[in-house]
Amino acid sequence: MLTASLLFILGIALLTKGGGWLVDGATALARKFHLSELSIGLTIVAFGTSLPELVVNLFASAQGNTEIAIGNVVGSNIANILLILGVAALITPIAVQRSTVLKELPFSLLAALVVLVMANDVLIDGATFSAMTRIDGLVCLGFFMIFLYYTFGISVMTPEEIHAQGTTRAENPWLAALKLLTGLVALMIGGKLAVDSAVTVAVSLGVSQTMIGLTIVAVGTSLPELMTSVIAARKGKSDIAVGNVVGSNIFNIFWILGLSSVIRPLPFITAGNVDLFVAVGATLLLFFIIHNGGLHRRLLLWWKQDHTYVIRRWEGAILLCSYVAYLAYVIGRG
Repeated sequence: MLTASLLFILGIALLTKGGGWLVDGATALARKFHLSELSIGLTIVAFGTSLPELVVNLFASAQGNTEIAIGNVVGSNIANILLILGVAALITPIAVQRSTVLKELPFSLLAALVVLVMANDVLIDGATFSAMTRIDGLVCLGFFMIFLYYTFGISVMTPEEIHAQGTTRAENPWLAALKLLTGLVALMIGGKLAVDSAVTVAVSLGVSQTMIGLTIVAVGTSLPELMTSVIAARKGKSDIAVGNVVGSNIFNIFWILGLSSVIRPLPFITAGNVDLFVAVGATLLLFFIIHNGGLHRRLLLWWKQDHTYVIRRWEGAILLCSYVAYLAYVIGRG
């Protein structure tokens, strides 16, 4: 028990540090090709910070620990919106681009709704059991390709952004590549340790794998997103802070959950619908908070083609309190 706990802590530490190295290296390399910050946040940073979830799910799926695989993705998506954006907004108000509100957030909502439908074979089709099958996984991967095609279209930087980037010192590309590779190795090792030790702890405590996946593993694998968004918000890089969270949620479902279910079909219990509804509700809550400036302000933003909305500190507190309430429910449910 003690050994498993220490290995879990070590695994989470490697996931966190590895995710940070990978993000730093990938971002530095991406800037050499003049990619916009929003596209970096939606793709490279989101992929880098989602790698812990990917590694954890690949090991969990391969080993048959399917409850951790689904719980990790759903729990991470809930934590990304309620915990990470809540903490980041408490530190400093976060500006949100108009394109994020009109395009990326709806795509993230679509991802949650797609899983809600695909995972409920019993309720929708009257099947004998529910599961994310290999066909469902292939559909998710298809949606992921559409998302990548969209982000490719917004990836080119404007001349003003290229000029601003030219005023900062570029990192050595070899050092950036070394950070990226080192981060990948740390993520692989950390993911293996986290899954194995989490299952051991769950069995020892008599706690369900679903609860472990929704809480400890989900929060642990979301630490890279948390640190990235908080640091980005403090540096005024709101595009990376928000793009990281929204992009990670899309990656988690369409890429990670899709790939996991292709490797091995993931059985789904009806009780897990509560968590899926919370994931959908968290996205809708974020929509409401972003649009909380009143009808006049929204019409003005639309008419003027202004590309910023704001998540204020007190709205960040609402997100964070909602996550605390959700954690209390999951722990009480056992």
